[in-house]
Amino acid sequence: MDLVTPGIGLVFWTTITFLLVVFLLIKFAWKPVLGMINERNKSIEDALKLAETTKAEMKALQADNEKIVAEARKERDTLLKEARELREQMIAQAKADASEEANKIMAAAKQAIENEKNQAMQELKTQVAALSFEIAEKVIGKELENKAASDTIISESINNLKLN
Repeated sequence: MDLVTPGIGLVFWTTITFLLVVFLLIKFAWKPVLGMINERNKSIEDALKLAETTKAEMKALQADNEKIVAEARKERDTLLKEARELREQMIAQAKADASEEANKIMAAAKQAIENEKNQAMQELKTQVAALSFEIAEKVIGKELENKAASDTIISESINNLKLN
């Protein structure tokens, strides 16, 4: 069992060496290691703060983007509504113009028909007058042979004559 139990000298020198290493570490390495750890903690905290700030900015940008999209949609809807109204106005105007043109054409056609009718009536009157004149000429020609009868017919015609 001598092999398992260390000697007093070995324990003494191991303890002294350990205390010397701990002293040297505290004196020379502990402060820089703690400084690097603190610096690392600070950089991690700064990165977390920056991430939170960036996250907040992203939320604000997203909200702004949503507002812009909503405004764009609203403007698009307004433009579409105006376009529909303009289209309806154009259609109504075209219908009104077509109706007015149709009314003008109908009025012109009615006037042309009326003129043709009046012209036909005038021609008919002229033909009737000519036929009447021919008939009267033949009748009067036979009756003029009788002087008394012809004087009576002329007097009655003059009395019945109406001037236009």
